[in-house]
Amino acid sequence: MEPESGIARGTSQFSWASLSRNLILAYQSFGVVYGDLSTSPLYVFRSTFIGKLQRHQTEDAIFGAFSLIFWTLTFIPLLKYVVIVLSADDNGEGGTFALYSMLCRHAKFGLLPNQQAADEELSAYKYGPSRQGQSSLPLRRFLEKHKKIRTALLVVVLLGTSMLIGDGVITPAISVLSAVSGLQVTESLLTTHEVLLIACVILVGLFALQHYGTHRVAFIFAPIVIIWLISIFSIGVYNTIKWNPKIVHAISPYYIVKFFSETGKDGWISLGGILLSITGTEAMFADIGHFSTFPIRLAFAVFVYPCLVVQYMGQAAFLSKNIPSIPNSFYHSIPDPVFWPVFIIATLASIVGSQAIITATFSIVKQCHALGCFPRVKVVHTSKHIYGQIYIPEINWILMIITIAIAIGFRDTTLIGNAYGRLLLLLLLVSLQNSTNIYKYAIKTQEDWGMSILASSFCFSALQINGSLACMTVMFITTFLMALVLVFVQQRNIFLVAAFLLFFWLIEGVYLSSALMKVPQGGWVSLLLSFIFMVVMFVWYYGTHKKYNFDLHNKVPLRWILGLGPSLGIVRVPGVGLIYSELATGVPAIFSHFVTNLPAFHTVLVFVCVKSVPVPYVSPEERFLIGRICPRPYRMYRCIVRYGYKDIQRDNGDFENLLIQSLAEFIQMEAVEPSLSNSDSASFDGRMAVISSTRTFQTTSSLVVSEVEDFGAINTIQSSKSLTLQSLRSSYDDEHPPMRRQQVRFQLPPNPVMDPSVREELMELIQAKEAGVAYIMGHSYVKARRSSSFLKKLVIDIGYSFLRKNCRGPSVALNIPHISLIEVGMTYYV
Repeated sequence: MEPESGIARGTSQFSWASLSRNLILAYQSFGVVYGDLSTSPLYVFRSTFIGKLQRHQTEDAIFGAFSLIFWTLTFIPLLKYVVIVLSADDNGEGGTFALYSMLCRHAKFGLLPNQQAADEELSAYKYGPSRQGQSSLPLRRFLEKHKKIRTALLVVVLLGTSMLIGDGVITPAISVLSAVSGLQVTESLLTTHEVLLIACVILVGLFALQHYGTHRVAFIFAPIVIIWLISIFSIGVYNTIKWNPKIVHAISPYYIVKFFSETGKDGWISLGGILLSITGTEAMFADIGHFSTFPIRLAFAVFVYPCLVVQYMGQAAFLSKNIPSIPNSFYHSIPDPVFWPVFIIATLASIVGSQAIITATFSIVKQCHALGCFPRVKVVHTSKHIYGQIYIPEINWILMIITIAIAIGFRDTTLIGNAYGRLLLLLLLVSLQNSTNIYKYAIKTQEDWGMSILASSFCFSALQINGSLACMTVMFITTFLMALVLVFVQQRNIFLVAAFLLFFWLIEGVYLSSALMKVPQGGWVSLLLSFIFMVVMFVWYYGTHKKYNFDLHNKVPLRWILGLGPSLGIVRVPGVGLIYSELATGVPAIFSHFVTNLPAFHTVLVFVCVKSVPVPYVSPEERFLIGRICPRPYRMYRCIVRYGYKDIQRDNGDFENLLIQSLAEFIQMEAVEPSLSNSDSASFDGRMAVISSTRTFQTTSSLVVSEVEDFGAINTIQSSKSLTLQSLRSSYDDEHPPMRRQQVRFQLPPNPVMDPSVREELMELIQAKEAGVAYIMGHSYVKARRSSSFLKKLVIDIGYSFLRKNCRGPSVALNIPHISLIEVGMTYYV
């Protein structure tokens, strides 16, 4: 079944069914995507007019600040993301890794192993124009030629990913603590410990809700955000009309020029507060897989953007006539009759604000895992219709534990927000390889950290300003990757793309430099978290590639297998042996290890490679590649199962049957395809055929299929004469009613013109299937060579080994029945 992207293409978008579905998805997106972005009016003006800008708290400065907010919202969320970036979704999937996967396919920047030329024939592989633009061809060849540049590109992607995941840890703590802190303002009887306890309970509840799925969580949270947006829109209209209707004139960029002419350097430093108006924007792109492009665009352009603009306008109109209210600008601007309802909605909306980054973290981890840059985790698809809606239990509980630990360890929310600041500056120094400044900065940081731990009270705006640094880093990287996609994938004019890159980097660079000017103390939290996530991803990527290269260089020579003869020099017992390997070509070393240590092997051998390709999904018609390794009497085949990073690997019990059906189709096809049956070829390996896995068992042309009901092996207890076993059976049936399963049996069709050799091979395949299927995998121990450097031994022997032992095993990830599993121990010296 081909996954649905959640958005119909072409004119079908405007059908009633599609429109209603898109409206539902747009409604759900309010509860997930826009919580963080929509709560920014709580603190933007307060954070802007602090510090040195307190000397410029005038009506003209407020008009200029609103003009900056308006054009920032217009240029970055509306123009850059909604209009440009969202147009580059990878078949309904977004985020930094979606952009990277498109570059891997179209410009061959990727470093993924076991990729084949056949993968380029997938229908989802190509995106955009089929011809490569001549203007970008020299640049493409230069980048493809230098592996170090491609490695640097991967590091940049991992940096953006680690910052986003680190943001997924920090943001919930900030959102919940800031919301609960409001209770202490209104209820002075609450102590700090009581507020912290309430915050921890809310955090546990927030993460506990995630397993219900994005669509259920969105339905719960969406009304809160919608009511919040309607409330701030109404308040904005009221304040604009009552206090200063002339604020509408501030939309003109003239007020921006006037703002900087009056404030100078102080105005530039204050841009860190303006930046808060777009925090959470990157979630629109990262969460595409949960809702698709059209609903997200619809929700923002029609509802979110107007509500935010009107609210900022109304708040600026109020402040222009009430300058002393700047420290609590939002709450002071609320009319008294509706203060308490709005305060409650504001508190709830602040809590919901962290949902966007949690959901985006699930999406980005799934993409990293599928592209070989993250340890194996359990991915639960929570929707039958929108396959991008996922839940990852391990990541969810790890995020919860770390978030609660941060909330407890840093009771002052400002200290948590400070965690973003030093991370970016250190990474910039490292990237510039400026060892002198790194040393000086580390000494200064060590001195300041001791003072910051003793501090107990900082202004909340400093928290938010430094929290936005991670978001701006992700935006920076997204702009860079988007420029590459525009050049190499969408074939845009290189000069227009350069203008896009320079224009948005200029805006984002100004904001980033302003935020860096307010980097306070305590940045080790975010530094540590992002560094840990980036190390985990790089160590897993490095160890996986070293292991694959070992398999690649230690393949069993085909001449050796042919020299053994069809019997392989041992007894061939009835049954099918599925030998799992990461190799897409060649015979893995575990095969020779098995043959030389055990006296028997199965009649039919199938070398299975389950691999990911850099596409969102692979259609079932293109999933299986079937080929033959040795001449026909050997009964040795190869099956490559291809999945995209958005695909669902369900354990529906049909894999064995689909595999036997596909092998039978290949045997029939081989008999009539000269290119497949040419036995004069020097190499039998590598000739593969795409076999569709969408046929129903009853419609296959190679085998006659019958289905019988199977109640499982426990039915044998019914015939037992033991009263104890019968009573146990009765009590078990009461609690676990037997489930009906359909057992598939294959038979040859009555075809008198079938080639005798084909008939014989099909009969052996059927008999082997009836005898049983065994799954054979390598139980590998990866170690660094003795001659390796200390750093490599540290990475492989400690880091990679630790991750392999504590993540999901390959047999669990591949849904292999434990009762049929045979593991072959091997040591890899990489």
